Amino acid sequence: MTTRDTQFTPARPWGVGRLAPYPTTVRRPHATVTIDPGTQTGVYRDRLGQLVEMGKHGTSSGTETSTATNPDSAPDQGLDQDSQQD
Repeated sequence: MTTRDTQFTPARPWGVGRLAPYPTTVRRPHATVTIDPGTQTGVYRDRLGQLVEMGKHGTSSGTETSTATNPDSAPDQGLDQDSQQD
């Protein structure tokens, strides 16, 4: 019986080329978020319990209607969608 020395050359893992540094983290000005029961909106407070203004955001709404050309056949089914944003 003969033994043969086999040497393996280390290969670079394929995922190494996909790596990137983590993005810089940003400290947010708020420490807690609660829901105001009257307005159902978030209330942001800093570490001292003071209110923090987080800016104004728009609202949006949308509707989705199911459409079917043949109730016996699932592949014919589609959806209609629309949305509004202010």
